[in-house]
Amino acid sequence: MVQVQRMSRLMIKTLRDDPADAETLNHKLLVRAGYVRRTAAGIWTWLPLGKKVLENITRVVREEMDAIGGQEVLLPALLPKESYDASGRYHEYGDLLFKLKDRKGAEYLLGPTHEEIFTQVVKDQITSYKDLPVILYQIQTKYRDEARPRAGVLRGREFQMKDSYSFDTTDEGLVEAYQLHRAAYIRIFERLGLDHRIVSAVSGAMGGSASEEFLAPAPAGEDTFVDCPACDYAANTEAVTFKAAPVDASAHGPVEELDTPDTPTIETLAAHLGVPASATLKNLLVKVDGEIVAVGVPGDREVDLGKLGEHLAPAVVELVTAEDFEGRADLVRGYVGPQGLEKVRYIADPRIAAGTAWITGANKSGTHAKNVVAGRDFEVDDYLDVVVVEAGDPCPKCGTGLQLDRAIEIGHIFQLGRKFADAFQLDVLGQNGKPVRVTMGSYGIGVSRAVAALAEQTADEQGLCWPREIAPADVHVVAAGKALQTELALDVSEKLAAAGVRVMVDDRAGVSPGVKFTDAELIGVPKILVAGRRSAEGVLELKDRRTGEREELTVDEAIARLVAQG
Repeated sequence: MVQVQRMSRLMIKTLRDDPADAETLNHKLLVRAGYVRRTAAGIWTWLPLGKKVLENITRVVREEMDAIGGQEVLLPALLPKESYDASGRYHEYGDLLFKLKDRKGAEYLLGPTHEEIFTQVVKDQITSYKDLPVILYQIQTKYRDEARPRAGVLRGREFQMKDSYSFDTTDEGLVEAYQLHRAAYIRIFERLGLDHRIVSAVSGAMGGSASEEFLAPAPAGEDTFVDCPACDYAANTEAVTFKAAPVDASAHGPVEELDTPDTPTIETLAAHLGVPASATLKNLLVKVDGEIVAVGVPGDREVDLGKLGEHLAPAVVELVTAEDFEGRADLVRGYVGPQGLEKVRYIADPRIAAGTAWITGANKSGTHAKNVVAGRDFEVDDYLDVVVVEAGDPCPKCGTGLQLDRAIEIGHIFQLGRKFADAFQLDVLGQNGKPVRVTMGSYGIGVSRAVAALAEQTADEQGLCWPREIAPADVHVVAAGKALQTELALDVSEKLAAAGVRVMVDDRAGVSPGVKFTDAELIGVPKILVAGRRSAEGVLELKDRRTGEREELTVDEAIARLVAQG
């Protein structure tokens, strides 16, 4: 029998006003409705109702992972530094890691994700191709030292995550495991009631040959993605590509220097010459693992440093400082041009196609040059898509102008390949008796992020509005004040629970009906059953939390209706 949750005994404190530091809807409502409590910046306590929602999401994830043959394990959160040194990610994660030492001086970290440890577990447990393929997963707390934790449980320093890993001896097996996870994720998010998009992504420091993100569109989202109104293309902005055809350079005259005093910025240069910013070439200097690199983009576009970092990962990308110009006569601040640069790698966006002509710095103070042609006057070492994507940029698939939207990342799947297997020499004995290097996939779902995403997507002006699958109860029974109503509410609640319906009943004494109704709307259980003015007649009011539709039913009719909906 399901246990009735009586609010007279439940540890719950609702608030009428938003927390002073809350910026996003999920932060405001999860705190106000008594689901979570802030312990410290980016660290949250899950109160009884919040824990139920978290566990319901976990249950759905676990069921779908088990359905594709996943085996659940639980790895430690406290991990040895040596494992992350072996993969190189101790350095790559940098300040995002929580680092500590034990009393003997041995170095550890709190796990941000567990590719290394899973690889070591499989290396220890599996020695033959006969034991593969295998999918292992865990649902566990992860830790990342976010510089600016925000948006409630959406971006915390401690968070719940499902991470799974597939191991196989062939690339075909990796693709099969990837597709199994992809289909499982679709089922998970559909069951949770999450509106989501599957978008192309970049693998970045994770490595691998393929990567997709599952995004939940929401104004509070920290990810920007594009979708095409004319075709099925969708991608994280970091994965958007642009292809430009080469241009005939023969129509361009020779390079001509221009006297342009006091024009160190694109804006001042364009105004001085009376040309659009798009006619100029912007050259941003960065350091890549300490080496100065120039990045060229059209003057009317900005360099997306996150995108650049993903392309160059695991190298560290940072902006140059004034000190980096010292002793470099070829680097004139505000007047850098790609022609004549000495020992500087030049990366350009594909819009700087061979044959295109630009106005750019002449590597002399107060001087620019025009008719500087790519492929004729300077060479591009690497073409990378590095501009900030804008609405209206052409779809890589059909050419239609793209749309920009905000979203919350709720899942990410990677075909890792052999990056971690190489780091730990993960081999098994193959069919021919010789060692075979194992190939891996990595697949994550943000469990606590899903709570925030659902709150953002489903809430209304009154409060939270959970989908039934993950709500803390199926029905919220409200006793509207008097002893008769309370007695009836408790009796109906027990009968519903006996029939397998999850029930929360507001039987609090001394609380006005208005407060109870307001709390019921705020807490967001899908159905609200009110024992009110017609209780003496055995008539209840059933309200749908989402649609607001109400109807009066007898006790037996209400029980039958709610049991049938279960």
